[in-house]
Amino acid sequence: MDKKLEPLFTPWKIGNLEIKNRIVLTSMGGTDLFGWMEPLHFDKVGARFILEVAKNNAGLVLPGCQPVYNPMLGQWLHTNKKMYQDLKKWLPQLHATGAKLFVQLTAGFGRSFTISEMMEKLYTNKALRVLSKPFMDLDKITASASPSPNRWSDKVPSRQMTREEIQQYIDSFAKCSKLLQEAGVDGVEIHAVHEGYLLDQFTLKYVNHRTDEYGGSFENRYRFPVEIVQAIKKECGPDFPVSLRYSVVSKTKGFRRGALPQEEYEEVGRDFEESVRAAKYLKEAGYDMLNCDNGTYDAWYWAHPPIYMPENCNLPDVEALRAQVDIPVVCAGRLDPLTAAEAIAQGRIDGAGFARNFLADQQWVTKLMEGRPEDIRPCILCHNGCFNMAHYKGVPNDQDLSDSLNLSRCAVNAETMQWNKHHIEPAKKPRKVAIIGGGIGGMEAARVLKLRGHEPVIYEKSGQLGGTFIPASAESYKGKLRDLLAWYRKQMEDLKVEVHYNHEIRSVEELPDVPLIIATGSAPIILRNVKGHEKMIEACDYLNGIKEVGQRVAVIGGGLTGCEIAYELYLQGRQPVIVEMKDDLVAQKGVCLANSSYLREYFAWKEVPVYLQTTLKEVQDGKIICTDKDGQEVEIAVDSVIGAVGYLPTPLSAQGRKEAYLVGDCQKVGNLRTVIWGAYEAAMKI
Repeated sequence: MDKKLEPLFTPWKIGNLEIKNRIVLTSMGGTDLFGWMEPLHFDKVGARFILEVAKNNAGLVLPGCQPVYNPMLGQWLHTNKKMYQDLKKWLPQLHATGAKLFVQLTAGFGRSFTISEMMEKLYTNKALRVLSKPFMDLDKITASASPSPNRWSDKVPSRQMTREEIQQYIDSFAKCSKLLQEAGVDGVEIHAVHEGYLLDQFTLKYVNHRTDEYGGSFENRYRFPVEIVQAIKKECGPDFPVSLRYSVVSKTKGFRRGALPQEEYEEVGRDFEESVRAAKYLKEAGYDMLNCDNGTYDAWYWAHPPIYMPENCNLPDVEALRAQVDIPVVCAGRLDPLTAAEAIAQGRIDGAGFARNFLADQQWVTKLMEGRPEDIRPCILCHNGCFNMAHYKGVPNDQDLSDSLNLSRCAVNAETMQWNKHHIEPAKKPRKVAIIGGGIGGMEAARVLKLRGHEPVIYEKSGQLGGTFIPASAESYKGKLRDLLAWYRKQMEDLKVEVHYNHEIRSVEELPDVPLIIATGSAPIILRNVKGHEKMIEACDYLNGIKEVGQRVAVIGGGLTGCEIAYELYLQGRQPVIVEMKDDLVAQKGVCLANSSYLREYFAWKEVPVYLQTTLKEVQDGKIICTDKDGQEVEIAVDSVIGAVGYLPTPLSAQGRKEAYLVGDCQKVGNLRTVIWGAYEAAMKI
């Protein structure tokens, strides 16, 4: 192990409880021990994930947040005693690893509850609202400190919670904590004066306009979380540890308006001065630890940093808070282990929180300890599998129901939280398998086939593995994607997968009669109906460095690819212009709002010209001609034009072959998750 990492593996205390090291698995919805958005029960899938992380040298593990009032079916968490008994039977396995377990309890989401189109229909139709109330009482689930707009939907506003409802929640927190204590859990974490969830909504002045004892003054706004910890301590005793998930600074300009790193703005939520006062006040109330980052759902990229956010983005504020309080403080949010170790060694923080890293590779801490960082499958901060709640103009949460009910899966690891259907099974009869294409899909298929005992052979038309993932990972800020590409290439070497470079297969007849996996990818859409289209530069040609661009660059296509290219152009000091046919940027499913809102708000902040509902008509030297939504021509002066309007599958025909599988974009253009999961599943069929 790198000696610089040693501070991460020193013991520390939360109250009287000793934790063996400073690695903290922070909560993620979906890794719950009592189920997620489903009838309450002891969840074996969540327990498997938590145990796997504990076995691999995490010091403190926190399962996914557990609502004390279940949004589905309206069950109170303290009413199902059997699941606490099941938890008690399981806990000796967890404690045998040396890890400690805190269960995170939440009052819920309030105005941050992710409303889908189906939920809008349930709420806006009076008859359906009545019929659905026993199963999903949206009026109760979305209730907040004061009447306020939902983060995702204009059709399902939040009403003000009653004092009686608040007391119900406080009582349930205490009852649940006592049951967890009796089951053998080491502590609880209260979720959350953090991220603009319900308890945070009470503390934030821009949301809370109450005139009773839960609104107005500082003490009143923080009364709800204070009364929760006081009730828990009364029920469980002063030595039972209670942590608080806490956002140091809200980083929020208003409803649905976040503040980006280095942006000058007026804080409408909790600024640092109030945060110090609040942290001391909450500590005095009884909280034993603060588990910290920044942001709200209105500034979601702070708590769920996409790849555009700076590494260690929350650390400066968390360190500054730690200097003001005398209880342990954990920092989370795109944290680099080496940086965290240095901060711990210098007493600037006490614990290092990690979440998505464990989804990508549950063994990553063990690999760090063994001095094998190159073997860690990296999280690429995409949110495609774990948290892909998408939102753009005209839609609420545009997410498949299966994704809403199954969070904390992983785009780069098909097995995580899906072990029932994604697990390596040895081949009954080892076979040679030809793989046409050495991109991510081809390499994932080869990896799984080799682990099963087959002999995959990759035929790659170029001189290197990676395919379109090479340009996709080329932008300056995409180091994590390049790490993933390096990981896959190393897997091919370590597994001794046979690779034929510079070998393009034009017909399956060139190959022996063996099972085939076709991973030939896709081709860019060329706007041949646009006059002067030959003057355009294709996105991959730009990203691969094949074509140079000038100072002022039009990017045709405001989807994720186009916006990421425009972002890179701006970082280079160029002047991008985005032209998009739809009425919003990144108007596509599968792209988490934390990612897309960063890009939209960044372009607005930097005044990058964005032409929505605009169609490219002609490319000329020095300018483009477009048509706006009213049919009017728009002339834009530019030096170069990059086309990023999408891709079309380019499958190689498998006619005449009995056993052939299309994987990745040659089957259907998607994202990295669809490529990796599809390749895994195809490799398991052979």
